[in-house]
Amino acid sequence: MKIIIIEDELKAAKSLANLISKIKPDAKIVAQLQSVESAVNYLSENEEPELIFMDIQLSDGVCFDIFKAVKVHCPIIFCTAYGEYAMEAIKANGIDYLLKPFSKDDLQAALEKVDNFKNFFQQHSQPDLDGLLKRVGLDEGKKSFLVFKNNKYTTIQTETIAFFFIKYESATIMTLQGQEYPIAQSLDQIQALLSPKQFYRLNRQYLINFSAIKEVEHYFARKLLVKLVVASPEKLLIGKEKTTAFLSWLENR
Repeated sequence: MKIIIIEDELKAAKSLANLISKIKPDAKIVAQLQSVESAVNYLSENEEPELIFMDIQLSDGVCFDIFKAVKVHCPIIFCTAYGEYAMEAIKANGIDYLLKPFSKDDLQAALEKVDNFKNFFQQHSQPDLDGLLKRVGLDEGKKSFLVFKNNKYTTIQTETIAFFFIKYESATIMTLQGQEYPIAQSLDQIQALLSPKQFYRLNRQYLINFSAIKEVEHYFARKLLVKLVVASPEKLLIGKEKTTAFLSWLENR
């Protein structure tokens, strides 16, 4: 597999290249580029690679300027410290969106997703895009989050997270085991990275995992009370105007 890396931080590019070679020894890094201009020139003058790793913020602008100057058909894995560009990245051939600092497991999962795409196209001459996305799991969302607590970095698997919530004006993870971890992203940024089938935004303060729901009860004024397997700091209530949407989400997963 021929890969190019578009990353303005040389140390980060080198580290990424080393990780790729460990996970996929047969991969060949054919170019490492640092700017929008150099990327446009390379893609205009050379054969398109099979995969691109691309940072969002480059030395001379935002990576999306590349697509205004040259057509890119191959899948792209975006590697960035900025969570707010996730939707724009998906529209630009983004097959995955890794937030820095990401783990080896995150990278391996992204590369496996690329292989799934490749295998699907080999078996289907005219694939349906919606079916393709469901098949390769693009809507499965981010697999894990890197957190920092007690002077240590820890990787928290998304499937073990009961809910995200706001505590002291900052986003916090609550695991199914009742452990709390602060996280740098906002709830809006986190929501963009998660599967909408698995996580539901109850309100501005809570983003809950379907797997953490214990039961749902009728409450006063036609509201719903959501009870989780892990106690939340406050009652989780859904107003009557949102009950239909929430119940539909519970049923149609």
